[in-house]
Amino acid sequence: MYRDFYGLLRAPFEMTPDPTFLYLGETHREGLATLVYGVRSRKGFVVLTGEVGTGKTTLLHALLSQLEPSMPSAFIFNPRLDPLDFLHVLFDEFGIEQRCRTKAEYLLALNHFLIECLKEDRTALVIIDEAQNLSPEMLEEVRLLSNLETPTSKLIQIMLVGQPELDEMLDRPDLRQLRQRIALRYHLEPFDAAELDQYIDERLRLAGYTGKGIFKRSARKALMKFTGGTPRLVNVLCDSALLTGYARGFQMLGADVIEEVARDLHLSAEGAGNRQLARSDSTGQTTQAAARRSRRLWSKLFR
Repeated sequence: MYRDFYGLLRAPFEMTPDPTFLYLGETHREGLATLVYGVRSRKGFVVLTGEVGTGKTTLLHALLSQLEPSMPSAFIFNPRLDPLDFLHVLFDEFGIEQRCRTKAEYLLALNHFLIECLKEDRTALVIIDEAQNLSPEMLEEVRLLSNLETPTSKLIQIMLVGQPELDEMLDRPDLRQLRQRIALRYHLEPFDAAELDQYIDERLRLAGYTGKGIFKRSARKALMKFTGGTPRLVNVLCDSALLTGYARGFQMLGADVIEEVARDLHLSAEGAGNRQLARSDSTGQTTQAAARRSRRLWSKLFR
């Protein structure tokens, strides 16, 4: 509706993880380097966490685009399954046509499939999104999948992706066997102010914008205040602000427009502050250590 008014070829702030609009801030680049390294080095278990809307799914699509097309991959979006249903979905994702009735039959068929992949030098990857919703019992079943290995190589790579509650779950004493098998863990942070600026500019550029600027400096500060740098919220507010600006004939948008649409969407600066505080409390030294490790990985992989 507002594209012609602002000289855009397409809407710049859609909610879908469109790879055309991929922008990687520092923490996202580090996270991607960690994921790529974990898969290519056959590390076994890798964990990616982040608050809602920080771009975990976008990062996973970026990962899959960097891997070999021949790599068998299973992307499981709904982990609220019992063990047999989980294996059934896994087989469907991998394209294994053999039908099984018991868990033992599933595991035997899966082991055969994975050994054939290994013979062809292909690594099978399982990505479980929203993994914080897995029950402890189902997490144990996932751990047991990692027992499918040869004396020299992991047959399957498992990536657990979820909100910070996943970290809390994995720290439970009764899940120490799973925790000890995790080779890499990374926590995805929202954008800082500089990255938010670059994100907005890049999105507008990719949408065909060639003007002098739509979002004033005051608007960008307001966006940071209300979103805390969370990409999904940035998209929601920017899209609503463009629509409001179009309706009122504003070629440039200031803080007043951002504040108005934030009120309409029931977003508060206090809420953004709480998200930032929770992020600091929940990640702490673990996040800092992960970032240092990932920076080293990034420099090795892409120098």
